[in-house]
Formats: sequence, C-alpha cells, structure tokens
Amino acid sequence: MLKTIEATIETNGEVHLLEPVHLTHSCRAIVTLLEESDVPEAALLSQQALEEDWRRPEEDEAWSHLQ
Repeated sequence: MLKTIEATIETNGEVHLLEPVHLTHSCRAIVTLLEESDVPEAALLSQQALEEDWRRPEEDEAWSHLQ
C-alpha cells in the first residue's frame, strides 16, 4: 500500500513528519523534494476549474472583440 505523508526537511537533513505514522514493521520510503513556489497554492488548485470555464464557447464569444 502506498501512502503519502507531508513532511519538512531541515537544511541538516532532519526529517519532520507533519502527521503521526503508525507502522507494524519497518519499511522503505521515497522522499520527493518540492520547490517553494511564488504562486499561491489556491491558484494552482483552481487552475483546472478555470481552464474548463475559459474553454467554453460563451467565453470565446464574450472576448472575441479583443482578437
């Protein structure tokens, strides 16, 4: 079973999990380093919904005078 757990990693490599983890045995893990973004998370999360709206024919018609 795969489970994703958010964590922070200090500059010295120390890992801090942001939620408790209860394991019945030791296991392997993969760590992915995420770059900090200047774009707010809400903007990234709403991008797909906005794209669906922008692709509607009504939007093309409303903005056609600018083409």
